[in-house]
Amino acid sequence: MAIDLRTVSITPLRQTFGHLARRMGADKPASRYIEATMDLQPVENYHYRPTWAPQYDIFDTARTRIAMGDWYALKDPRQYYYGAWTLARGRMQEIAEGDFDLVDELGLAAAYPAAGRSAALKVFLPLRHVAWGSNLNKAYVSSYGYGIAISQAACYASMDQLGVAQYVTRLGMAFDDLDALVEAKTAWLNGAEWQELRRYVEDLMLEKDWYEVLVAQDFALEGLLYPLLYERYNERLNAAYGPVFSMLTRFQREWFGETTKWMDSVLKATAADNAGNKARLAAWIKHWRERAVLALKPVAVLAFGSDADAVMDELVLNLNARAAKAGIAL
Repeated sequence: MAIDLRTVSITPLRQTFGHLARRMGADKPASRYIEATMDLQPVENYHYRPTWAPQYDIFDTARTRIAMGDWYALKDPRQYYYGAWTLARGRMQEIAEGDFDLVDELGLAAAYPAAGRSAALKVFLPLRHVAWGSNLNKAYVSSYGYGIAISQAACYASMDQLGVAQYVTRLGMAFDDLDALVEAKTAWLNGAEWQELRRYVEDLMLEKDWYEVLVAQDFALEGLLYPLLYERYNERLNAAYGPVFSMLTRFQREWFGETTKWMDSVLKATAADNAGNKARLAAWIKHWRERAVLALKPVAVLAFGSDADAVMDELVLNLNARAAKAGIAL
């Protein structure tokens, strides 16, 4: 018996969803990111106003002083929708877990010089509380931000900070020093060198403009904190004691490098929309940059001693350069 197999080509009636075809101006295939992002923000049929803020609709562009002709201009250059984000973070987690396993297998933490371990844990461990505060502040941005493009990316960044907090906590566990975690909490609550940073993070929990929170947390604070401690301080530890802490903080450095591209892209698109946005962003960045410098200076002294001012000055110049590249003159 002969079997004749034939292929049949079926031409779809349309290539994408109607709302995407209307936005893109043609019936052409869209990426999964575009399908999971564009024009999905609810804009009508809210039924009631929130009882805790009756002056606003549940989703309301008036919750920020930033104005956009199209809120979907704030796209994520990483093209993260839920599936892509989980895959990317899964790969990063596998690498981080491998680093922790290798340090444990080779006994690198146990062999680390006591002086270096004590100094490093005093600097790194309180940062888990910073990451927890960042999680809350980014969750606020996600909750009240307008347009799925910005709110979903902020949600992923919020969850990333839970991962950062957990990996910082594991530093103490990797060095078998649970007492250092208790001491870090005490330092965060009462240590003089941490109180300005704690005040910065907690004051942001009271800010109402979600875009200002985004600028203050993601650009001003983390734009200085991550290079200061997860890059520069690790370099100092590497030179003095070896690269163990660099291995155990790889997740934070990779996360910051990737997230910087998203933050800079969002600022650039916002500033390009209108002159009012550009002026507002410049004012916010100047204000929160100065507060971030004030908050981080005591921690920089703890980490770098007499070199703290020089390191901070360099990082501020780098932050200003990022703003300028996004079209925001400071």
